[in-house]
Amino acid sequence: MIGAIIGDIAGSIYEFNNIKTTDFPLLSEDCFFTDDTVMTVAVAEALLKGGRNEAKTEKEMVKSMRKFGKVFPDAGYGYRFSQWLTSSDPKPYGSFGNGSAMRVSPVAWYFHSLEKVEKYAEISARVTHDHEEGIKGAKATAVAIFMARRGYDKDYIKRYLELKYKYDLSKTLDEIRPDYQFDETCQGTVPAAFRAFYEAESFEDTLRKAISLGGDSDTIAAIACSIAEAYYPIPEEFKAAAMAKLDKKLLAVIEKWNSDLSVTPSKFEQRDIMLYADYLLTNPRTERKTITHPDTSQNYVVPEYNEIMYNFIHDAVSCPLFRDDYAQILANHNIRSHQDMVCEVCDASEVLLEAMFTVIISGEKVRPGNVAWAAEDGILGDIMFYLRKRQEEDEEM
Repeated sequence: MIGAIIGDIAGSIYEFNNIKTTDFPLLSEDCFFTDDTVMTVAVAEALLKGGRNEAKTEKEMVKSMRKFGKVFPDAGYGYRFSQWLTSSDPKPYGSFGNGSAMRVSPVAWYFHSLEKVEKYAEISARVTHDHEEGIKGAKATAVAIFMARRGYDKDYIKRYLELKYKYDLSKTLDEIRPDYQFDETCQGTVPAAFRAFYEAESFEDTLRKAISLGGDSDTIAAIACSIAEAYYPIPEEFKAAAMAKLDKKLLAVIEKWNSDLSVTPSKFEQRDIMLYADYLLTNPRTERKTITHPDTSQNYVVPEYNEIMYNFIHDAVSCPLFRDDYAQILANHNIRSHQDMVCEVCDASEVLLEAMFTVIISGEKVRPGNVAWAAEDGILGDIMFYLRKRQEEDEEM
């Protein structure tokens, strides 16, 4: 969600002072966060408190948005949303404003299936923006972020949004920019924001192109940059400048969000694999589902990893513990089975533990569910425990 926050802050001073060029100062002293940032953080908090339960999450959306709206009453909310924030009986009011799209980005990082991303994007929108265009704008934005972080190319994402959500994304920025005016609707904002991402060559280029359109500059930039965050690395100076503008209440939620292992990290920022050690020591269980191969009609049982296990595997395959020589190390220690690892793990050297770790993670490609089996059986947690212990011993020396 940092992409959305940077876009909002950078665009804040151009919302009512539009600029139709990409050559302008970025993140100057005069920039500030607006309702886009406040509500994005509110959505993140609601997801953390919702526990991936649809009904609970919807209630938390209302609570978090109203809480932060009251903490930051002058953030620049629309008239009807301001009324909703202070209403004694908050109900959705049929909005198709771009607020549903500018605040949705955390949803795309909290789930690892397209189905859930679309479902919870709708939940985040409909508490206020229950018009079909308001829901569509939130879902399309979240899907674009999700696809970008999963490695889909821009042409594929563009085609998906055109087919699934019926947006016309054919107009270029040069065609849009001259006559583009202030438009607070999803249908007037989301396609323009996506086009800024589509034509850009970097995160900064996305930010500049989005603001250069004019109109509702901070929201266009928030939406465009929330997608760009999943596709490009964000310059560290942009992150630092944006974080320096935020109130401690907003920063506290962001810190909690970043430390939650069930939140998918950016593909440019791998987590320290040791952060998962305590979780794996609980011998977490993984649900299974049966799928049928479309060609052979043969049934296969495959794991349905939860978000933490999904993130662990994602981070594990590129972590420094991976050893190319793992097979030879295991052979040198006569380790040929799971039982052999169980017998050796407590006295194993760091090198041998790394080899055990590697064979378990590598085995997932050959046998889906291998990591689940090793976690449930306890051997993976033990390996992580002793690896951490060996590392701590090395640090003390």
